[in-house]
Amino acid sequence: MLKSARKQEKDDEGRMPLLDHLRELRNRLLKSVLAIGVVTIVAAFYQKEIYDFLLSPLLTTVGCEDGVVVAVDGKPCAVVKTDTLMGPFTNALKVGLMSGVLLATPVWLFQLWAFVAPGLHRSEKRYAYGFVALGAPLFLSGAYLAYAILPQTAEIMLGFSPANVQNQIALDSYLDLLTRMVIVFGLAFELPLLLVALNMTGVVSGKRMLGWWRGMIVGLTGFAAIATPGGEPLSMLILAGPLAAFYFMATGFSLLNDKRRRRNNPDAELDDDEASKLDLTPEAVGAIEPVSTRAALPEQAGGEADGGRSHRLNGYDDIT
Repeated sequence: MLKSARKQEKDDEGRMPLLDHLRELRNRLLKSVLAIGVVTIVAAFYQKEIYDFLLSPLLTTVGCEDGVVVAVDGKPCAVVKTDTLMGPFTNALKVGLMSGVLLATPVWLFQLWAFVAPGLHRSEKRYAYGFVALGAPLFLSGAYLAYAILPQTAEIMLGFSPANVQNQIALDSYLDLLTRMVIVFGLAFELPLLLVALNMTGVVSGKRMLGWWRGMIVGLTGFAAIATPGGEPLSMLILAGPLAAFYFMATGFSLLNDKRRRRNNPDAELDDDEASKLDLTPEAVGAIEPVSTRAALPEQAGGEADGGRSHRLNGYDDIT
């Protein structure tokens, strides 16, 4: 009975000892790892379909038809190869694990949220729901963009190969490149959420963000040049264009949020060293209560009987 009462108190207050936190973290991690492991095993049975999906951007554009020719219709082509005995096994394990992590994302994200949520206030939970609801589509949009521009990137990169040279692409290096592009593009598309979060916490104002637009355009263009493997202008614009649009959308939202904040706060326009205005308008004083209706003070226990000495309680008189 006492144990259940302590558990109920812990749930109501949202508090628990350190060891209970560690146990809960262990349970959440075990559930996440178990979900990833199960999805990885299931993905192993669909390995051919996953390979076809991942290799499609490369083979449909620059893949050699018979595996030995050096050009198709005058354009360079490439063959995908593995150069080690353990290569097929390690690549299959890498593809299965990557599929398990991606497809089990709802499970381990829920476990992470369930561990963090008890320590958040109601308003913080509401903001967190909004950021998660917007962050997941933005990341998926960036990942899809990386997958979509990969054929054009591969064609441009192989265009630099000399004549009569057979291009052989290692499967593990291609998978590493694809994974890196998906992560970089996905995280880059989280830029508007970061700017909005900084504005809502009062770190950066919308006016200051708008003043950064020249530097942000240059910075986003440089980032796109580094992030895209080909480095050609078209791929740079495909990445830099949406990022610039997201930046101005976040700036517009921040300006509206700052306007709403100033409307609700009358002292928002004041400087840090400027005092707020005081309302010194006199107010009417109500009728004075008659003396007869006032609560009489208790008589001093130690009055004239003790020679004018005050009553002392616990070593203190009535004055102190």
